[in-house]
Amino acid sequence: MPFGEYPYTIDDKGRVVMPPPFREFVEDGMILTRGMEGCLYVFPLASWKRVEEQLEGLPLTDAESRSFVRFFYSGASKTRLDNQSRVSVPQTLRDFAQLQGDVIVAGAPGRLELWSPVRWEAVIRAVQNDPPKPELLANFVA
Repeated sequence: MPFGEYPYTIDDKGRVVMPPPFREFVEDGMILTRGMEGCLYVFPLASWKRVEEQLEGLPLTDAESRSFVRFFYSGASKTRLDNQSRVSVPQTLRDFAQLQGDVIVAGAPGRLELWSPVRWEAVIRAVQNDPPKPELLANFVA
């Protein structure tokens, strides 16, 4: 499971160096796509297969399901690390996540996330200011 947060930069060509602790996680390739709260999700190929199964299981007759699939799937881009352990982020995804200059690469269960530092600080601050309901964490901390 990848965890931790690492500040990096995105170069003029839209490439971000993958932090060393995350390289093995995505060494076989990855899918980048739009994430929640304005970040990008980075799924290793094995995890993406499970995501696709979930998306395929959503009812085609449900408008919310179609909208979510459209949002999530149409932004997806398959890529690999280059020889310098960089990942190339397509311009449409950079625009969506407002990635330019500094970038936060963060671990999450089954995926990585790419954040603009401003958005990252805002979501972290929001959790600090309004923590999850105790019921959500009942089995989390034993």
